[in-house]
Amino acid sequence: MDRFEDLQAFAAVVEAGSFTAAADRLDMAKSAVSRRVARLEERLGVQLIRRTTRRLNVTDSGQSFYERAARIIADLDEAESAVAQEHGELKGELRIALPLGFAVRHMSEPIAQFSREHPKVRFRLDLNDRKIDLLEEGADLAIRIGQLTDSSLIARKLFDARTVVCASPGYIAEHGEPESLDDLTDHPCLVYDNLAEPERWVCTDADGARREVIVNIGMRASSGEFLRECAAEGLGIIVQPTFLASDAICEGRLVPILTRYRWPVTPAYAVYPPTRHLSYRVRTFIDFLAARYAAGTPWDSACEEIERSA
Repeated sequence: MDRFEDLQAFAAVVEAGSFTAAADRLDMAKSAVSRRVARLEERLGVQLIRRTTRRLNVTDSGQSFYERAARIIADLDEAESAVAQEHGELKGELRIALPLGFAVRHMSEPIAQFSREHPKVRFRLDLNDRKIDLLEEGADLAIRIGQLTDSSLIARKLFDARTVVCASPGYIAEHGEPESLDDLTDHPCLVYDNLAEPERWVCTDADGARREVIVNIGMRASSGEFLRECAAEGLGIIVQPTFLASDAICEGRLVPILTRYRWPVTPAYAVYPPTRHLSYRVRTFIDFLAARYAAGTPWDSACEEIERSA
């Protein structure tokens, strides 16, 4: 057992990128992780990791050994999961990275349902709009909303995220409703600061031509939910995914505008790195989410109902 635990410690250090991060991941003391790796190196008679005061580097021998060790760990995890699956029981930890706004509004219910169906699965969630390195953070998977820029990730599409431009009824009554894309330059716009070019709003007109405008920025913020509430208070115009704006639209606090333009539709994926073994519990959770959204997304259904009755 000690030999296997040494393998686990070494693999965690390689994947996490540091002894401190590996210790947090394994819920062990940093000194214990270091001792396990040192004992493994002594037994093998080779240096696996070069340690400096600033960083660590995996040696060529260490990389080769890691690839074999990762397969051994994955095989054991798969075997345990297979036996549990045969008895209809999933167990273990699911480490998932989720966009903050989407998670707060839409993930508590599916996670609660999955937990009721599989009570021995424990969730460990990183709720953050930043894009993390899945291997470094030790995450099993992430939900990513947007075009994938990392081609090394394995992805399964879950749904399309629609976008809508909105303002509050009070704002429209006081400042008027913009009738064309160019009119946005005359209105304060509340922009999401985590985008590469938050001031550039892109859409397609009725003829199918691509249009864009550099908007007049009234506020920048890194929270879509905060921007939505500011828009509902009448501070300006927002462009947002419907999964954030739908409740405020249904409640009448925001009104879709410039609806003759087609605003971006962004794919949402469950992603995981190819070097991360996809256990039964991870695969089951991805299947669960895919089935949940197969018939459409509830927030878009609510918005469409509002539009039909308008």
